Amino acid sequence: MAFLSAVIRPSCRRAAFGWNILRQFSTPGDNEFRVELLKNENQGICLFVLNRPQAMNAIGRNFVTNMEESMDFVRRNKEVRTVILKSEVKGVFCAGADLKERAQMKEEDVGPYVMKARATISAFSELPVPVIAAIDGIAVGGGLEIALACDLRTASDNAKMGLVETRLAIIPGGGGTQRLPRLIGMGKAKELIFTAKVLLGTEAADVGLVEHVVKQNDEGNAAYIKALEIARDICSKGPVAIAMAKQAINYGMQADIATGLKVEEACYSQVVPTEDRIEGLKAFKEKRPPVYKGK
Repeated sequence: MAFLSAVIRPSCRRAAFGWNILRQFSTPGDNEFRVELLKNENQGICLFVLNRPQAMNAIGRNFVTNMEESMDFVRRNKEVRTVILKSEVKGVFCAGADLKERAQMKEEDVGPYVMKARATISAFSELPVPVIAAIDGIAVGGGLEIALACDLRTASDNAKMGLVETRLAIIPGGGGTQRLPRLIGMGKAKELIFTAKVLLGTEAADVGLVEHVVKQNDEGNAAYIKALEIARDICSKGPVAIAMAKQAINYGMQADIATGLKVEEACYSQVVPTEDRIEGLKAFKEKRPPVYKGK
């Protein structure tokens, strides 16, 4: 049962975190990966904005540090119910590792750096709220691995996606060899990794790499608009239930069905004593929209 106890981390225990951190992420020269909290009809939606245009949002040391800080903000902020990962650079989601920076590293530094980047990317899947990757452009190498670590993916029809590392005589090092076959099947994942093939958004949808593909618009943000639509829908549901559903699915899929059912049982037990469950029943009886507070 140690496994089950490690799984249960109710989101309702997150404490509020100050706006000063948001301002810190948005300071000039330090906004390669910043946080924005949306308001009004988009209340509860948090944006992770990739903004490194000079390097096509390539993943470097500062970028990884900003990612870590952004995820810490979400873990500590009880107002966040859904995260959308998007790019501010038109035509680009993330071009993968910063190869210029990597070329300057000593050989003994490469392994530890990749390990840190892998752990940071994996942290997306462990956030207590759903994370949606809005892919409105190029997402290759580590950029696609970031999207694979998210819960859902939307893409424009002209987006380009692929794990292209074998072109450089290396393999995906940010979880791609593990997450891609779990998402689309072993055979197709092997083909895409062995050949370093790049798929258009429509092709990615055909193989199950993304959940939604939409026609790109003039602003170049069609995938983001679709992600917003999905996020709004999620935010109207019970936040503790969403957190527990995510944990039940994520951890249950790593185990046999018997263990998975125990994980589901443990997660279900966390929603029973919540105020939100009672509110859902009352709202249904009174024929009104529920007002969930994450308690």
